[in-house]
Amino acid sequence: MNGWLSFVLACLSLLSGCATPRPDPHYELGKSYQVKGIWHYPNENYELNETGLATTFPAGHAALTSNGEVFDQSVAMAGHPTLQLPAIARLTNLETGRSVPVRINDRGTGNPHRLIEVTPRAATLLAMRNPATRVRLQMLPVESRAAVDGLPGAPALAVAVAPRDVVHAMTLSPLPGSRQEPGKAVSVVVPAAAAEPTAVRPPARLPETVTEETPQPGRLWVRLDTFEEYQYAAVQRARVGNLGARIESSSDRRRHWFWVRIGPFETVRQADDALDAALAAGIPDARIVVE
Repeated sequence: MNGWLSFVLACLSLLSGCATPRPDPHYELGKSYQVKGIWHYPNENYELNETGLATTFPAGHAALTSNGEVFDQSVAMAGHPTLQLPAIARLTNLETGRSVPVRINDRGTGNPHRLIEVTPRAATLLAMRNPATRVRLQMLPVESRAAVDGLPGAPALAVAVAPRDVVHAMTLSPLPGSRQEPGKAVSVVVPAAAAEPTAVRPPARLPETVTEETPQPGRLWVRLDTFEEYQYAAVQRARVGNLGARIESSSDRRRHWFWVRIGPFETVRQADDALDAALAAGIPDARIVVE
């Protein structure tokens, strides 16, 4: 009987081990996908700087993140719908002024109303007191490139490697009017260009370096599309005319562009309702921003 019990326990142990997926950290971008009727198009972006609303991961997250890392609620991690994974960014709570680096290693949020999902630890560090918090997300390009360097599946970077010091030898022809003696071999040393320092891959658990500045909560808007021609912006404004949409413009030395936005709103609920109306009007790129 004891032998049979031992056998059963051993089998259960094996099954338990098989049920727990093994970590497989890798670079992840993925194809376009649809969630709740909204299409998302993952793409590499090392310069992203955007605002929106953050929330915490719901309970019952899988053991691994989308790129095969261990999901750890005690670490400052985050999920984003389109960024390459992993990525390193600075996340700022605009309502408290606190900011902290986060490791983006999950595909989220699954909710078009929210910009990013964070672990409870990140929410604590940022002092996120509301279910939806106004935040700014700023990519850290050097750290983000270092995070994917060498990972399985990562795109190869075309890096020109400087050669080592090279000695070139050549035979010189005799000068006119001189004795016709064979020229001497002259060695010329060409120093190699100085190699740029290699960035060190950031650890999976980033330092919990919290920076605190003056809060700048801003106002909530629903931003629609951006156009280079005013007439197209006017057409889109007409599609959501009952929502009080307006056209804003900006320019630089090379071009002029126009964008449509709705707001401002005092509450998250108002912004959510306006975004739902814009999505229902057939504007899938509409999103909530903080300005």
